[in-house]
Amino acid sequence: MALSTDKAAAPINLYGATKLCSDKLITAANNVRGGRELKFAVVRYGNVMGSRGSVIPHFLACRDQGPLPITDPHMTRFNITLQEGVDMVLWAIEHSRGGEIFVPKIPSYRIMDVAEAIAPGREHRIVGVRPGEKVHEEMITASDSYNTVDLRRYFAILSGSGEHSADTYLAAHGGKKVRPGFSYSSATNEKFLTVEELRNLIRSELLDQLPIDADA
Repeated sequence: MALSTDKAAAPINLYGATKLCSDKLITAANNVRGGRELKFAVVRYGNVMGSRGSVIPHFLACRDQGPLPITDPHMTRFNITLQEGVDMVLWAIEHSRGGEIFVPKIPSYRIMDVAEAIAPGREHRIVGVRPGEKVHEEMITASDSYNTVDLRRYFAILSGSGEHSADTYLAAHGGKKVRPGFSYSSATNEKFLTVEELRNLIRSELLDQLPIDADA
């Protein structure tokens, strides 16, 4: 089971491109496994809350040092906790038939809501989008939609041929096709975390590592 990233969908930097290459190599490996009882699949999810280099630890470190640096006030990201990521990997190992790229149904957040959750009322400084950075992340592109199925808890992007075509997969494992042209973007997600939900998540997920004021 390979671990991918939202940056592998329509990549604009080398990191995302290499992760997309990894996704393709792993799913294609199912075509050369021969008679061996092997299955190769991928899990692709968004930013793990509190991971090294992510925005929440950065904001927590910066909040007592003056204005918070904001790349773009319209920026959005997907959010998944470490435990949700672990649970997804374990689910995928148990349920994979081989060749899927599994994508979780997770909420998004707005960068300005994260700033408000961590440092209410703090002044902001707009620093601009960095090279290779997206304003919004995407985990399923419109081009992927024709080979994507909805498995209720997760989506699965299929290779689109033979036993891994959507019709064959659904007949064997259930679920339903997504509509043609569907895309899964942090900007148009059905669920966005509120400021209060973000604040509570930060307290519960990061309190032991990165303290947050009780009144923040």
